[in-house]
Amino acid sequence: MTEKMEEKDKCGDGEFWKQKIKKHWKIFAASIIGGAIAIAVSLLVLFWFIDTSTIGAMGSATIGEWTLAWIWEFFIFLILWELLIVGIPVAIIFGVGWYLWWKRLSAEEKVEFKGRWRGKGTAEGGGFSFGMFIAYSIYMYINGDFYTPFGDFAYSYWVYAWFHTLAWLIVIIGIPVAIILTIVYFAVWRKKETEQKII
Repeated sequence: MTEKMEEKDKCGDGEFWKQKIKKHWKIFAASIIGGAIAIAVSLLVLFWFIDTSTIGAMGSATIGEWTLAWIWEFFIFLILWELLIVGIPVAIIFGVGWYLWWKRLSAEEKVEFKGRWRGKGTAEGGGFSFGMFIAYSIYMYINGDFYTPFGDFAYSYWVYAWFHTLAWLIVIIGIPVAIILTIVYFAVWRKKETEQKII
C-alpha cells in the first residue's frame, strides 16, 4: 500500500484530479451543476434588487446621483439578500453533500486528498483595495461629503481626495510603525549584533 501511495504522489496535480474526477464523476458533476444554479440564482437576486431597491432609485439613478453612502448601503443589503436567498441554503446543501461523500471515502483516499490540499495557499487579492475604500469612506465622512452625489463635484475632486486619504494613512500608520521598528532595532536587533561581535 505504501508503494502504491508513493506512486500516486509522484503524479502531478493535473493527472491526480483527472483520475479522481473520473472515479467520482457523480459528485463533481453535481457540484458543477449546483454551482451553475447558485450563480444563476445569485444573478437573478442582483437584478431583482437593482429593480426594486430604493437605493439607486430602482435602477433609474445616474452615476452622478450616486453617493458613497449609497454604495455602502447597496452592497451591504445586497450581500444580506444574497446570503439569505443563496448563500446559506447553498452552504447547507453543499456542506451536507460533501460530508456524506467524504464519509464514504476510504482511509487511503482521504489521506491522498489531504496531501493534495495541504500547503495550498489562498489568494490574497483585494485586501488593500477594500481597506483603502474603507479609509476613503471614513475620510469623506469626516470631510462632510459622504452623502454628496458624485455629480456635484468634478471628478478630480474625488481623485485628489483619494490621495489625501493615502497621505493620512501614511501619517497615521507609517510614522508609528517607523518609530516601533526603530525602537525594536536598537533594543533587540542591534543588541544581538553587538553580543554576537563580542562572542
